[in-house]
Amino acid sequence: MAWNEPGNNGNGSDPWGSGRGGGRRSGGNQGPPDIDEAIRSLLARLGLAGGGRGGAGKGAGSGKASGKGLSGGLLAGFLVVALAVWGFLGFYIVDEAERAVVLRFGRVLDSTVQPGLHWNPPLIDEVNKVNVSELNSRAYQNRGMLTTDENIVDVDVTVQYRISDPVNYIIAVRNPENSLDNAAESVIRHAIGGNFMDKILTERRAEIATEIEERLQNYMNMYSTGIFISQINIVDAQPPDAVRPDFDDVIRAREDEQRAQNQAQQYANQIIPEARGEAQRQIEQANAYKEDVIARAEGDASRFNQLLLEYQKAPEVTRQRMYIDSIQDVMTASSKILIDVEGGSNMLYVPLDKILEQNTSLSGAARPRTAAEWRELAEQLAPYLGSASAGGADASRLSNGRTGGLRQ
Repeated sequence: MAWNEPGNNGNGSDPWGSGRGGGRRSGGNQGPPDIDEAIRSLLARLGLAGGGRGGAGKGAGSGKASGKGLSGGLLAGFLVVALAVWGFLGFYIVDEAERAVVLRFGRVLDSTVQPGLHWNPPLIDEVNKVNVSELNSRAYQNRGMLTTDENIVDVDVTVQYRISDPVNYIIAVRNPENSLDNAAESVIRHAIGGNFMDKILTERRAEIATEIEERLQNYMNMYSTGIFISQINIVDAQPPDAVRPDFDDVIRAREDEQRAQNQAQQYANQIIPEARGEAQRQIEQANAYKEDVIARAEGDASRFNQLLLEYQKAPEVTRQRMYIDSIQDVMTASSKILIDVEGGSNMLYVPLDKILEQNTSLSGAARPRTAAEWRELAEQLAPYLGSASAGGADASRLSNGRTGGLRQ
């Protein structure tokens, strides 16, 4: 029974001594507000209560009816508010890089939720958002792995992946990252154990990374994890610290060997084309010489045939002409002069090349052509003659330009 109902406190007065049984404050009495009356007034304004405000003069039956109306109104109000909150909580946003998987009582809905604003009934549907564009990375440090040649190597590997199937990533495997870790450890040890140590440290890193990527992707597809392996990077591969200096020496020796091979190949690429070009040049020169010799031989044969015809017509004249031409050819290429003198030897040697070297005026000139030039040359040759008279005679013959006494 409420404190303001009739009969309470024996006289219907409130605990604060207001003197009225209806629970209303009178005059200037300042007491606490009537909570039940405020709730009934609020429900009446909302149209949820059946009656209006309850007066203080009503009987006990009227008070019970008002209590029932109040309980129903509060329940309806709370229900409306709860429905509004429940509906508001059902709205959610899926980003551009995300996809959402909706579970309704544990059952996956048919389609994956695309980016945008969506609504699903809360407490009924469970929404799981998955980022399908982000490139994730996981690093693995494997120590003391045994290779094919029974050596030990330490390898650091980085696995880059992204989520390609959100449904399998959420539903098929309880912990996809844990499955990825176990599969990666197994695949790395299998790849390292199937190769020689020197290959792992030097030239086969890219091939081993490709092998690890293919095998790991097959495992992810077999487990239905929804993970796509983007790239495998072998960050570092080193022997144990105790033997690392020796292996560094081996690697440097291999690098020197490769550098020497590259230098030899570069030299071969340079010298071989030059040798081929030189060989081709000699072949072309030989062909040109052959053609020249053949042409000269054919020309000489043709000239001989023509000369033979002329000789048959006039043998003596042709013989004398051939002799003069031969002497001219021989003497043209000579730098010496032979002079026919009287008495003693028939020929006198004159070193004309020495004279021409001493005489700067004639060093760059051709053979004398005028009478003055011949006279000057005769005067220079006079000291070399046997006697003055002979010299004078020879000088006279030279000055007159007689060809019988001078041959050049």
